[in-house]
Amino acid sequence: MYKEEFIDFMIESDVLKFGEFTLKSGRKSPFFMNAGAYVTGSQLTRLGEYYAKAIHETYGDDFDVLFGPAYKGIPLAVVTAMAYSKLYGKEIKYCCDRKEVKDHGADKGGLLGYKLQDGDKVVMIEDVTTSGKSMEETVPKVKGAADVTILGLMVSLNRMEVGLGGKMSALDEIKEKYGFEANAIVTMKEVVDYLYNKECKGRIVIDDKIKSAIDAYYDEYGVK
Repeated sequence: MYKEEFIDFMIESDVLKFGEFTLKSGRKSPFFMNAGAYVTGSQLTRLGEYYAKAIHETYGDDFDVLFGPAYKGIPLAVVTAMAYSKLYGKEIKYCCDRKEVKDHGADKGGLLGYKLQDGDKVVMIEDVTTSGKSMEETVPKVKGAADVTILGLMVSLNRMEVGLGGKMSALDEIKEKYGFEANAIVTMKEVVDYLYNKECKGRIVIDDKIKSAIDAYYDEYGVK
């Protein structure tokens, strides 16, 4: 089961941590996920394969481009395109945005990688979506580059908390606002169910104290 493997992989790679963290949104969270902690060649190879499996299972193979928002989405798009070729024999192109528009050379503009074309089918790829704010910047760039269809977004972890609107999850808000599906390799519920009182790397990652903190967090910020 690749979902359980992926949860173990996040813990082994020190990407998913438990404790007390202040998020970009200002929320105090008992867990934190940092995809920037995947730093070795073997970690990135495995990460791309987990994303490719989840995208294949969720969206199928009828798409052309993986779009990764800068900055963390850039390596995600690259390693997942490589994994797609290896696992499914399909050539998927990658495209990313630049934080600063390049004004010189043959590849000037706001995007790098593949040049989006009218009719392309695109899957967006990100590390984690807490509030959905990044899509506000990214979707207009993608739609503005060509007449493309965005099939959906894949993130590694669905934090399962309310988004900017305060009523539904960030992933559900994205669907309502932009009209495409937003999915994750795993949800935080799957993580907690799998790791609670389970020994991982010689220790219990989610003990009763951490579980209580997570429950309290979801009482306040979780999707009702």
